[in-house]
Amino acid sequence: MVTTHKGHKSRLIRVAMAQINTTVGDLEGNTTKITEYIGKAKKLKADFVVFPELAVTGYPPQDLLLKNGFVRRNKELLEDVISSNKGISGVIGFADQRGDYLYNAAAVFCENKLVGTSYKTLLPTYDVFDEDRYFEPAKEEELAPLEMNVNGREFKLGVEICEDLWDQEYPIKVTDVLAGKGAELIVNLSASPFCVGKGLEREGLVRNKSAKNKVPMFYVNLVGGQDELVFDGQSLAADGAGNLIAVGKQFDEDLIVTDINLDGATAEKVESPSHRKEEEMFKALVLGIRDYFRKTGFQKAIVGVSGGIDSALTTCIAVEALGRDNVVGAYLPSRFSSIHSRKDAQELAQNLGIFYVNIPIQKVVDTYHGSLKAPLEKIRKHFGVSKRDDDPIADENIQPRARSNCLMDISNRLKTLKILVLNTGNKTELALGYCTIYGDMAGGIGALGDVSKLEVYKLARYYNEMKRHPIIPKNTFEKRPSAELREDQFDPFDFDIVSPLVDEIIENRRSKAELIAMGYPEKVVDDIYERIRNAEFKRLQAAPCIRITAKAFGIGWKMPVVNKYKC
Repeated sequence: MVTTHKGHKSRLIRVAMAQINTTVGDLEGNTTKITEYIGKAKKLKADFVVFPELAVTGYPPQDLLLKNGFVRRNKELLEDVISSNKGISGVIGFADQRGDYLYNAAAVFCENKLVGTSYKTLLPTYDVFDEDRYFEPAKEEELAPLEMNVNGREFKLGVEICEDLWDQEYPIKVTDVLAGKGAELIVNLSASPFCVGKGLEREGLVRNKSAKNKVPMFYVNLVGGQDELVFDGQSLAADGAGNLIAVGKQFDEDLIVTDINLDGATAEKVESPSHRKEEEMFKALVLGIRDYFRKTGFQKAIVGVSGGIDSALTTCIAVEALGRDNVVGAYLPSRFSSIHSRKDAQELAQNLGIFYVNIPIQKVVDTYHGSLKAPLEKIRKHFGVSKRDDDPIADENIQPRARSNCLMDISNRLKTLKILVLNTGNKTELALGYCTIYGDMAGGIGALGDVSKLEVYKLARYYNEMKRHPIIPKNTFEKRPSAELREDQFDPFDFDIVSPLVDEIIENRRSKAELIAMGYPEKVVDDIYERIRNAEFKRLQAAPCIRITAKAFGIGWKMPVVNKYKC
């Protein structure tokens, strides 16, 4: 036992933050990992170990919570973990049930005994969160610190869960309540998804709350990919003066051990981590793709490499996530495909060292036309319409649909290789509907669906910089974007204007009046808003995409397909 110079017992606590990568629904695997990290914490002589929000179930469990036996089994496994433990105390996130109500809960244990359970108070219902669909909130009068005795050190522990820290828009201030009732150490069990700038925001909240209440705070965040979400870890702690005393790794599992003296609420300071936007975005995309493949059982990715910037960056992400031996690049030219596109696609594949295959689709496209010629004429005749009224875009769309059919056939047919088609579309094009449904929108997961066109170029340059030589060919950056679906075709947008405009509409919810005041031409604003609205039916059927911004298409975007509202 550590003693002070006056001979009194010191309340020096060694806290371990177990920043782990869980998998939703893998109750046995998650609790095995929890037990493993408890063992690691004990080897590092930690007194107290804290795990993320819903560590037993994985986050977010969504409607698994409604399945018979799911909550019961997560509690049984939690009880097994605690009953077999000795030599350490801690907190583990799990799902609890009291009567007819479910709770997002934290189990507090000392040695092999459960000494208390805390429930989440603030349940988020915005963006990707829908917690009040499942959980009952704790009431303010139920908030109270727990009396702890950890290896002879007595202290009052406040436990809160994720959103309980983000209280700006809520009437209950959980951290303040716990501190006001005497909490001497507060832990926050979190599953906070990554988006650009989120790390700085979290750090500011933790440090400000700690300084305001003069109470040390330990914020333990989940890490890993789960469907569209990426959790970046970077757990952190602050002492009672708001000084940063611990920071975990970003985008990787970690066990962060920190000594905190509860008598003075002090610990050794550490430096704030640096943040580079492109680096964080790229690492988030890599982790999201890697975990999506690993957790769904797929092993290899096939990417339609066109010679363009989107497919080039997607292929680079796939190589970093899965390894070059697990990525197939497929070039699928039609008669409109240019020589420079073929060369750029080949050069990219060669620079990355991936397997490359050429699949000409013109014969497939010609067969489409031949098979449809007579049926189309019969339909026109029956309804009294002329071929002159046909939409010429249909001829263009046959090409990406032929390409997607080829890619999907390879994925389906070579089942022992466990290949998944990786979608290459970016957020700007997805917003505008500048993509072909059942064509270039196909894929099991999208790498760039939350990356604007301009950010695609920035990330591609970052990748070449990171590799210290041009993996993505110079010509891919310099040429004018084109889908190459007809002669002399180029993308019909000035992306320097349209890409940030789309971001303002989607991510910042700007109105027409605000955009015009910002300098955007009214006609352009009207056109972009109409395109976004009209493309909703496409996005409803799009591949899921890795979320890296504050507002992504997918589970956090809930717009009606039938929508006559004009801003």
